[in-house]
Amino acid sequence: MANFATLDELKARLDWTLDADEERIATSALEDASDLASFHAGRDWPDGASAPRLVRTLVLKACKRYMDNPSGYTQSRAGDETLGWNDSQGEDAGTVHFTAEEQKLLAEIGGRKPGLYSVQVSAWNSVRRPVAAGLVPVAQPTPDSKPFPLFADEVEPW
Repeated sequence: MANFATLDELKARLDWTLDADEERIATSALEDASDLASFHAGRDWPDGASAPRLVRTLVLKACKRYMDNPSGYTQSRAGDETLGWNDSQGEDAGTVHFTAEEQKLLAEIGGRKPGLYSVQVSAWNSVRRPVAAGLVPVAQPTPDSKPFPLFADEVEPW
């Protein structure tokens, strides 16, 4: 699986210079975000260059969000050193993740459109036969069987 963004592209979006340990974490974050992007899109591109540009943008955005706050803090104070977490981000707090809107975008990029679809359902190995209005096909047809009349009037069955 290919990474959709490079470490240099992520470094350009960050406000500080990464040390060796942060570079290792950023590289792992790029791998995780690329894997998640492929999952949410429902497809995999052979390399980062063949993926749509928006995929790279979303991967970089998720990685920057993670690198800015790797522990998932929601509150921080310098005086008395108060740190806080809450459940607003749930299990995604402190991890590389895509927001619900980003997940929808990735699904659409991958060709997965949400919605309601209607499909025709038929039994295995069945054959559809045209039947005149007001008549129902017989369950076990024989060569001399005729459709069963459902309505009293064939001219106006409804």
